[in-house]
Amino acid sequence: MTDVLPGLFTDVLARHGERVAVTDADGSLGYAELADRARAAADRLARYEGPGDAPGERLRVGLYATNSVDYVVGLLATLFAGGVPFLADAAFGPYDLQRIAEDCGLDLLVHAPGADVSAVVTESVDVDGAFGGLAVGRVRRSDASRARPRLLDDTEVCRFTSGSTGRPNCIEFSGAAVSAAAANWVKGTGLSADDRIACFAALSNGLAFNTSLLAAFMPGASLHLSTGLPTASRVVRLLESTGATRLVAFPALYESIVRRAPEEGFGAVRTAISSGAPLRETVRQEFTRLTGVPIHNYYGVAETGPLTYAPDGAGSGLGVPLPGVRLLAEEQGIRVRSESMGSRYLNAPGVFEERVDAEGYYRTGDQGHLLDGALHLTGRTSRMVNVGGRKIDPIEVADVLRTAAGVLDAVAFEAENQHGEPTLAAVVAVETGVTAQSLRTHCAATLPSFKVPGILRLVDRIPANSIGKPSVERLRRLLAEPQSN
Repeated sequence: MTDVLPGLFTDVLARHGERVAVTDADGSLGYAELADRARAAADRLARYEGPGDAPGERLRVGLYATNSVDYVVGLLATLFAGGVPFLADAAFGPYDLQRIAEDCGLDLLVHAPGADVSAVVTESVDVDGAFGGLAVGRVRRSDASRARPRLLDDTEVCRFTSGSTGRPNCIEFSGAAVSAAAANWVKGTGLSADDRIACFAALSNGLAFNTSLLAAFMPGASLHLSTGLPTASRVVRLLESTGATRLVAFPALYESIVRRAPEEGFGAVRTAISSGAPLRETVRQEFTRLTGVPIHNYYGVAETGPLTYAPDGAGSGLGVPLPGVRLLAEEQGIRVRSESMGSRYLNAPGVFEERVDAEGYYRTGDQGHLLDGALHLTGRTSRMVNVGGRKIDPIEVADVLRTAAGVLDAVAFEAENQHGEPTLAAVVAVETGVTAQSLRTHCAATLPSFKVPGILRLVDRIPANSIGKPSVERLRRLLAEPQSN
């Protein structure tokens, strides 16, 4: 079948010509320039023939880097070369990256030169600078006899999420689903050519991918990317230098801005968008008081794309369903059906399908209700912990902790840090001599950085309830107590 996205990007890049398309700290590209660079990089990719298991199988290219103009070039180049981009979170560590490469049968990896990809990349591919500051490596196949999973015929983009097993699940998206996500976001939020989007969420994440990439390019808006730690001062500098009208970020960034209480920098901003984790009402109110900018919540699920948007800001919860979305809030949890829904997990056969019912609705695992048509979340039906917009399986983290030398038992769960933000905590029963730093080092060797517990409490024995299971209430009380030396 004919791919959707290469033709769609070709059209929007040609239609908006000399308008600014995307910028980062190192430079900017107009729409025509972006098209030229992406086509040149696509020509370099097209020279590479992957070890596909069948004639005509498409090139699989992993993108493993932080936001930049070069990242956008790499993504478009893969599509223009007839390949499929796999957008891996730059926070994934070597262990998860290796599993992704093997599970998904990647051919090439586009990555930052300083990234630790030694377990994945066998040799560099000469692309003659076509990808700017990013490098391209040939992916090692540890077991050449292992057949890689076949992509669905209409899959054009793959993104990742942490599934219930803890393994990053690879979601296949058709070009039609990606296009619908962008078009419905533009229509549902009033995005226009006059908008300038300051994006502080990773483009591999649904918050940015669905709101700030194709969605920005469709009407001819400009996308402004930030690299490095997104501190409040960095946010202000980007907003001032670009005259941004939209700010896209996770709740933690709004928390940071409120703590710093900037007095300027938000003069041109009309809309701030938050998603990925609950935003405290006190933070929303204080942010608007300080900046004069309303925060609009957006609710989406990695597997289904963007689902709701709150056009009225405060008081409207997570907003009303976007165009192309059907949402049911029931006692058993929230079910959704969208035009932007993924197709399946490439590397976890049957798992995605189990969450889709006979009517085509996806069970999100969230609980909530509709009030005057707007969605309000009340909790989760699953055990997953949501920290900074990323889902973490606490059972996986506890299992990793138990493999450390001197650890007797471990329990991981959601808690609040000193700023009142959600974080992953772990209480670990250890032998004498084990330190919190040694446990963090142990976790970091296996888990991506965002899964390393933000709070660690070492004890002699895990407090249990009357039937011998860990007592969550006592664990939370324990975190509030001073740590003895």
